[in-house]
Amino acid sequence: MKKTILLIEDNPQNRYLVKFLLETRGYTILQAETGPQGLEMAAAKHPDLILLDIQLPGMDGHAVAQALKSDPQLQSIPIVAVTSYAMMGDREKCLAAGAEGYIEKPIDPESFGEEVERFLPVAQGDVSQGDVAP
Repeated sequence: MKKTILLIEDNPQNRYLVKFLLETRGYTILQAETGPQGLEMAAAKHPDLILLDIQLPGMDGHAVAQALKSDPQLQSIPIVAVTSYAMMGDREKCLAAGAEGYIEKPIDPESFGEEVERFLPVAQGDVSQGDVAP
């Protein structure tokens, strides 16, 4: 079954690039431009993974991650922070807010797909994620 990834990102060029890179790998990409939109979409669609920009207008990515992890219906969805925040302690701050992963911008188109796939939950019997079928 095709996996769904929710991208919460305010920059249209970044949304376009991520969508292109992941759709070519067979994923369905949902997009939200703001934190509140992302929370609403996550609740409605229950994606397999959330890619979250940290520097969002209004409600920043840390607050979005904390809201997602405090919701019993959404807390099991893995979150990967995709951010230009790359100073000492930024990665730890993202992980402390609830993200399971951290990818620095600018993203590397050559490795981005594999980096994202490391965080996708593997369904039982899903051979597309490297499992060996029984």
